Amino acid sequence: MTTPAYLTQHQNRFLEELMDWLRIPSVSADPKFHGDVLRAADFLKARLEEAGAANVELCSTAGNPIVYGEYFVGPDRPTVLVYGHYDVQPADPYELWNSPPFEPVIQDGNIYARGACDDKGQVYMHVKALEMMLRDGGAGVPCNLKFMFEGEEEVGSDNLGIFVKANQEKLKADVILISDTGILANDVPSIEVGLRGLSYHEVEVTGPNRDLHSGLYGGAVLNPINALCDMISSLHDADCHITIPGFYDNVAELSPAERAELAQAPFSEADFKQSIGLPAAVGEKGFTTPERTSIRPTLDVNGIWGGYIGEGAKTVIPGKAFAKISMRLVPHQTSDEITALFQKHFASIAPAGVTVQVRPHHGGEPVVTPTDSAAYRAAAKALTTTFGKAPVPTRGGGSIPIVAMFKSELGLDSVLLGFGLDSDAIHSPNEHFGVFNFLKGIETIPEFYKEYAAAR
Repeated sequence: MTTPAYLTQHQNRFLEELMDWLRIPSVSADPKFHGDVLRAADFLKARLEEAGAANVELCSTAGNPIVYGEYFVGPDRPTVLVYGHYDVQPADPYELWNSPPFEPVIQDGNIYARGACDDKGQVYMHVKALEMMLRDGGAGVPCNLKFMFEGEEEVGSDNLGIFVKANQEKLKADVILISDTGILANDVPSIEVGLRGLSYHEVEVTGPNRDLHSGLYGGAVLNPINALCDMISSLHDADCHITIPGFYDNVAELSPAERAELAQAPFSEADFKQSIGLPAAVGEKGFTTPERTSIRPTLDVNGIWGGYIGEGAKTVIPGKAFAKISMRLVPHQTSDEITALFQKHFASIAPAGVTVQVRPHHGGEPVVTPTDSAAYRAAAKALTTTFGKAPVPTRGGGSIPIVAMFKSELGLDSVLLGFGLDSDAIHSPNEHFGVFNFLKGIETIPEFYKEYAAAR
């Protein structure tokens, strides 16, 4: 497919606008960035209006606003609800970035900045796709469009659920289009048809009523950090199997034929290891690396702290130790079920000498999207047109909890038409998004609308 003339003519401006947006540190997890989150919402609202959307508004919630806009063609056309998020992950640790996370740079064909891929860059593809369809002899918009971009995805989307429940008529549509996922490679397009769920917790292990001198008290009291490490270690056995009783009871096991179909997706174990600097890939016995990261549940420690971590030495037995622990879930596990199992089990393995508190944070449900729908076929045709080859259906290892919520509240399936790469380092230092991928997304999204309208 020949790149649209409007895209070629204006791509530098599109990139400059995205860079301006990336300079706004819209970190939803840290209250000190609250003003910046609001500035990011204002920026997006203005750009949507400039692109041609109507009825653009900032919808208030108990937290960060939802940016909403519309473009209507006619009652005889299908309606696509486009979802994304403008908040980003914290950029810590800053010292591991090769360039400041909120001073975006383009290097080696990539845009480096926090949020470049997740999800500002991918949201902005939709804004510019609308502009391109409406400008300079563009083909126009063949579908009715509704845009809903939230500012709390990285902290659980609690207020989005409330907004959706209260605005079901406003959000009425035929399908939801989401670009918060990726493709296998720039020469291997793909569509994610499954996502894992999430159960996330913070645990607190308490020992003595204050930090103690490790010489005077060492050997006579249980160190909470030691206890926490032992407890965490016990959560897996030698085969990397999670030891929480009942954890696997409802796990959907794929048939040999289904596993063989998933194995058709290109994957290099050597490249995987090299890309993250590891000598070996390890995980649950009996499953391949791609299966471990997609169709199997996991448990990981996301952070651990306690005691003295400053310069030099301070010989103490700390009074408390903490960890953040997350579990990725697969069909037919539920976040409520796994949260309850984890709370009960973690409290039960606490040794004498410490007490344990488990505080659940946010969760989300696993989901599998249909591959026989008009929307999926439209996405596949669109990618085939712009990439020159048919996409591969894949299952993603990440979580987008609102996909299941959209299904339960609005009765709508989602199409996960993302353009990131696994190597884009989302949630990590040096996050980036390929210029190729950004522009290819702008090129592909109108093709999806065209194919979807034709199929309805």
